[in-house]
Amino acid sequence: MTEHTAAASAPEAAAPEPPTDIDAETEATETEDPEEEPNGSGQGAELPEPPHPVNWNLLTADEAKVEWRELNKWVNWLRRTYGLPASVLPPFWHRHPELVWELSALHLHWLCAYDPEENGSAPLGWHRDFAEARGRLREWVAASGTRLDRDRPTRQTSWPGEKPAPSVEDIVIPNRDADFAQFTGEDVAARRQVEDDFYAGLNPDTGEMP
Repeated sequence: MTEHTAAASAPEAAAPEPPTDIDAETEATETEDPEEEPNGSGQGAELPEPPHPVNWNLLTADEAKVEWRELNKWVNWLRRTYGLPASVLPPFWHRHPELVWELSALHLHWLCAYDPEENGSAPLGWHRDFAEARGRLREWVAASGTRLDRDRPTRQTSWPGEKPAPSVEDIVIPNRDADFAQFTGEDVAARRQVEDDFYAGLNPDTGEMP
């Protein structure tokens, strides 16, 4: 399945948000079509790769940059198409790993269900699973305490022998898109630093770890 065919299967999104880039390089070199529908597996519309599971723990910096952008576009389409309230899909979902993993899985399921080579009952199966996923999303949102105009880190429970979990406080976030760009840009930068540190530690002659 190409990502173009996956995008063509989606209902047209009403009044899509202006696309947000997650770093200055992307902003300078890419132009997004404001009418573009959610597409593909998160590898860019130009790459005809089939949908594949996204393991956020293993993404490189470049992969993460693309996956954040594609998931964000799809989530915006999803919330508008189905009129989802902030109690199910809050604006700061990107700050909560439990929501990122759930939405990423739901995105993959949607891509597969609307593959033109899939059987005709697949979309109905996706809607059935979507109803179940909304219940989980509502639980995640209630537990994390994220709200429409503010956010706080998900509370952590310290087990015996561990240091006490840090206290969490609400912070007001006036601009969601700006926060998404900053948060995901920092994530990409952190991944790139890990990569740079790894390659810097390799033996320049053999390419092996010392």
